[in-house]
Amino acid sequence: MIRSFRHDGLERFFRTGSKAGIRPEHAKRLNVQLGRLDGATCPDDMNMPGWRFHGLHGDLAGHYAVSVSGNWRLTFKFEGKDAVLVDYQDYH
Repeated sequence: MIRSFRHDGLERFFRTGSKAGIRPEHAKRLNVQLGRLDGATCPDDMNMPGWRFHGLHGDLAGHYAVSVSGNWRLTFKFEGKDAVLVDYQDYH
């Protein structure tokens, strides 16, 4: 279950469907990824074909990412069986 977000627009999209805080062209994929993350109980549950699931390093060690599109990633960490600090970011 998703317990917390770092990105306000992503949380609003997840809770209400509002695309105001995300790139509209990412909405369909984010909807699928957030649905999967909300049902996930461990990071490996997000290891889906084409999502390029990977662990992060450095300041984000302990966090994981899946590809949304291009440089955009959905990042998250797990505490117990809950996803926390869910973020939507353009990196690299």
